[in-house]
Amino acid sequence: MAAHRKSAHRKPKQRPFTGPAARTAATLALAGAATATSATGAGAAPAEPVPTAAQVRAKVDRLYHDAEVATEKYNGAKEKEAAATKAVDTLADEAARRTDRLNTARHTLGSMATAQYRTGALDPAVQLALSSDPDSYLERAAHLDRAGDRQASLLSSIRRQLSGIARVKARADQETETLAARRAELDKHRAAIQSKLADARKLLATLTAAERAAYERVADAAHGGGPAAPADRAVVGAHADRAAPRSSVAAPNSRAARAVAFAHGAIGKPYVWGATGPNAFDCSGLTQAAWQAAGVSLPRTTYTQINAGQRVSRSELAPGDLVFFYSGISHVGLYIGGGQMIHAPRPGAPVRIAPISQMPFAGATRVA
Repeated sequence: MAAHRKSAHRKPKQRPFTGPAARTAATLALAGAATATSATGAGAAPAEPVPTAAQVRAKVDRLYHDAEVATEKYNGAKEKEAAATKAVDTLADEAARRTDRLNTARHTLGSMATAQYRTGALDPAVQLALSSDPDSYLERAAHLDRAGDRQASLLSSIRRQLSGIARVKARADQETETLAARRAELDKHRAAIQSKLADARKLLATLTAAERAAYERVADAAHGGGPAAPADRAVVGAHADRAAPRSSVAAPNSRAARAVAFAHGAIGKPYVWGATGPNAFDCSGLTQAAWQAAGVSLPRTTYTQINAGQRVSRSELAPGDLVFFYSGISHVGLYIGGGQMIHAPRPGAPVRIAPISQMPFAGATRVA
């Protein structure tokens, strides 16, 4: 009996699977292993390929170009913001002047009302009857009639002034809304510029020192290399008003010569987006400042400067002409002759002489 109970508690012996059962077990085991492997790698995205130095350079160039496009939009928005600010200030001054005139009229009216209250408590007929000097009273009454006419005129003037102030305030409210929109636009373009330049710096930081030096050499070659040679710093022809550097091609008139002279004097100064000098420039800021030195006022942006004079073909270019690049008219330089221009290229590249053939030519304008 005891032997029987012992055998009843003994663990049955495991037998290996054979035939179809063995194949089924193996399949399930493989499927489980595959599932486990898949679960282990779930959510792990494949690593992105590291861009080559050439790809980084191409991306940086695009970012710099996009930043320049955004810079010109920023310059245009800043010009509009300045105009809106001036309009708001002008309307505020006008409202203040009108309010001063209104307060003066109200004070005058108040003084008249006080005087009338003091002398006009009795009916005029009673005052005449009680007067010891009727002639004097009638004379005063005539003055009161004239004062009444003046009071009516003053009241009419006050009504007109109130209406005028209301109109001015309504215009000021509209201009204030416009100003807010301009400032929002300005902030948007500023953020776009800063973002693109930050992305460019991050990409450049991924290059080795040698790769970055190579990029700078290629970029310098594309934008005209280093500063002008000493030979380029001679005196600007007979039309110049002062000693200044020049190219070998004479400017067509004194104003163009002064613009070219100014541009030569700016060589080596840094590119800073939104800058118009005297210590830094962006591309349209340089051309605007150069022609300002010649007594000519240019608009602020590339896409408005191209319409600031007479269009000329590439074969007709003369020193002082504005030369524009890219389909969106996003870059400008000042032509100096011999297929060369002076321009502010990009962040990190100072004002310099460059061939106009290095960028896609979009058109030219002769200012004077």
